[in-house]
Amino acid sequence: MSKLVTADYAASLIKDGMSVGMGGFVGFGTPEEALVAIEKRYLETGEPKNLTVFHGAGIGDGKDRGMNHMGHEGLIKRLVCAHVGLAPKLGQLCMENKVECFILPQGVCSHILRATAGRKPGLVTHVGLKTYADPRVEACKGNEAARQSGHEVVQLLQVDGKDYLFYKSVPLDICFIRGTYADETGNVSMVKEGLHGDQLEMAMATRNSGGIVVVQVEKMVQKGSLPVKDIKIPSFMVDYIVEAKPENHPQSFMGPDYRPELTGEIYIPLDAIEPMPLNPRKICGRRGAMLLKKGAVVNLGIGVAEAIAAVAGEEGVADQITLSIESGVLGGVPTGGLGIGGTVNPESIVKQPDTFDFYDGGGLDMAFLGLAEVDEKGNVNVSKFGGRMVGPGGFINITQNAKVVGFCGTFTAGKMKWEIKDGKLNIIEDAPNIKFKKAVEQITYSGEYGVETGQTVYYITERALFKLVPGGMKLLEIAPGVDLQKDILDKMEFTPIMDEEIKVMDEKIFTDALMNLSFEE
Repeated sequence: MSKLVTADYAASLIKDGMSVGMGGFVGFGTPEEALVAIEKRYLETGEPKNLTVFHGAGIGDGKDRGMNHMGHEGLIKRLVCAHVGLAPKLGQLCMENKVECFILPQGVCSHILRATAGRKPGLVTHVGLKTYADPRVEACKGNEAARQSGHEVVQLLQVDGKDYLFYKSVPLDICFIRGTYADETGNVSMVKEGLHGDQLEMAMATRNSGGIVVVQVEKMVQKGSLPVKDIKIPSFMVDYIVEAKPENHPQSFMGPDYRPELTGEIYIPLDAIEPMPLNPRKICGRRGAMLLKKGAVVNLGIGVAEAIAAVAGEEGVADQITLSIESGVLGGVPTGGLGIGGTVNPESIVKQPDTFDFYDGGGLDMAFLGLAEVDEKGNVNVSKFGGRMVGPGGFINITQNAKVVGFCGTFTAGKMKWEIKDGKLNIIEDAPNIKFKKAVEQITYSGEYGVETGQTVYYITERALFKLVPGGMKLLEIAPGVDLQKDILDKMEFTPIMDEEIKVMDEKIFTDALMNLSFEE
C-alpha cells in the first residue's frame, strides 16, 4: 500500500484529545502544508478538539504561518513547547487562559523526545534549576490555566545529595514532521533542509508511543533512488507521506526560494562586509567582541548580540572563532529574522538534540545573548513581559552552561536620543523604560545559580559594563562622556556594587575607525 496521502487525509487522522507532535524551527523544517490542512478541517468541521500539542523551538512567522494555524479556540487544550512568541494567535489564547501553557527549555524539549523514544519516564537534568522552570519557582507553568490544571511537567529530585529537575516524557499519538524527498517505501532525506532539528527524535518518540508518523516532503521519488547516506528517517518509522504544494514547503520563512548555500550544497562568496553604523548596538557589539578568545566555540543570540559577529567580521577575526547555533548548525554566517537557526556557508549540520548535549555538558566556551530585564541578583528575563509568556527558546540551556556569558542590550528600553563624538557617548534624551529592575518579572537566567557554578558573567550595555559577583552585580566600566549618577545610577532600581574608582571604557569603542581587535589565546 502506498504511503502517499493528501494533507487533508493526514489531518483527518487526528482525533479529539490526541497528543500531537509538531516539527519545525521558525520556518525551517515546518510542515506548513499539514498545518494548513489541520486549520482548514477545524474551521470547517470543529474537529479535532482539545489536543495536547508538543513542539520545541518556536514555529511561525509572527503572523499567520506555522503554529498560528492552530491558534483557534477549542482546537488545543494544552500546549507544551519552548517558545510561543512567533505564533501570536496561539499566544493570545494562552494569554486569555483558553489554552494551558507549559513552557520548557528548548533543549529539554529535544531531550524529552529521546526519553520518550526510549520508553523512559522522563529526563533528569540540571537545566532549569533556579529559573522559572524550577518547581520551587513557577514549574514551567506559563499561565493561570496551567497553574489551575493540576498537571505537572517537572519535579525536583536529588541524586547523591544534588538537586536535579525531572521533566516527564510526553507520549505522542501522532506527529507531523518534514523532509525534502521520500521514496516509495517511506525513507526520508533532508538534503535541501537548512537544518535537521529533532525530526528523527520526534519520529522515534511517536512510533514507540504507538502513534502515527506523518512526513511532509517536496516530492516522492522512486524506491532506491535516494543515496543511503542522505536518508535521515528510515522507512519503517514513517506511516504516511504528504507531498506539499511549493508555497507550503519553503526552505524557511525568509522567502520562497531554495538557497543551497544554507545546506552546504554550494558555498558562495560573501560580499565585502558593510561596516555597521556607529550606534549603541555597535558599541555593545564592540565591547562584547573584546571579550572573545581565539579558538572559542561561541553561541550568539538574536538582537544586540548579533552585533558581535558583525564587529568580528569587520575586524577580520571572525575566522578565529567557531559560531554554533542551537539548531545544530556550526560555522558560517548566521541568517537573521525569519531565517534564525540557519547560516550561509555552514561548516557542518548536526541534530539539535546532539547540540544541546554539547551545550549542557559545558562545551560552549562563550555565549552572548539578549538582555531584556536584569535585577540586583543578576537574574535575567527574556521570556515573559507584561504577563505575556513568550518562552526562552534555547536561552536556558545556553546561559546556564556556557563557561563565559555576556548578556547584551541597551541600558534602557525605548527610543533614545544620543550622540557619539570625539570618542565619547552623550545621552541627549534617554529611553523611558528601565531595564535594570529591583526584581525581574520572570527568572530565565538565575544569577544565584551562576555564582554557585562559578560562571563568568557580564552584562554589556552601551554605557556600562557589569559583572556577576557573589552578592549581586558589580559595575566595572562606564562609557566616556556619560554621567555616573544621571545616566546610570538614576536609571536603575537598585544600586550596584562599585569600587571607589570605576574604569572608563576604551575610547576606541566610540570612534568610526577599526579597533584593530586581536584575540587572547
